[in-house]
Amino acid sequence: QVQLVESGGGLVQAGGSLRLSCAASGRPFSTYTMSWFRQAPGKEREFVAAISMSGSRTYYADSVKGRFAISRDNAKNTVYLQMNSLKPEDTAVYYCAAGRSDVTIVTIERMGYWGKGTLVTVSS
Repeated sequence: QVQLVESGGGLVQAGGSLRLSCAASGRPFSTYTMSWFRQAPGKEREFVAAISMSGSRTYYADSVKGRFAISRDNAKNTVYLQMNSLKPEDTAVYYCAAGRSDVTIVTIERMGYWGKGTLVTVSS
């Protein structure tokens, strides 16, 4: 079992920045691919970013490429999502997830563990 707890969400103006954190406990953190997904009101959950076990490889959705950066600190069992140049369409609940998948083929089904999410609201 892996327990995931997200933090760092909040209200920010368009163009601003936020950094989300996800603290993991349970099975060895460094053995999981970590990812971020988001779900906007009335929409399906969608992939945002993923990072490999070592942190050497990352993968992003086209909608956030160049604005968001995923990173991890295996010594602290934590994964981060730095979000810059935020847009109103980035408003969503952001979920941290862990699984065993190559970063390029991360899907909801391949992520076995999920946090409860943190709300990010971007005002125009």
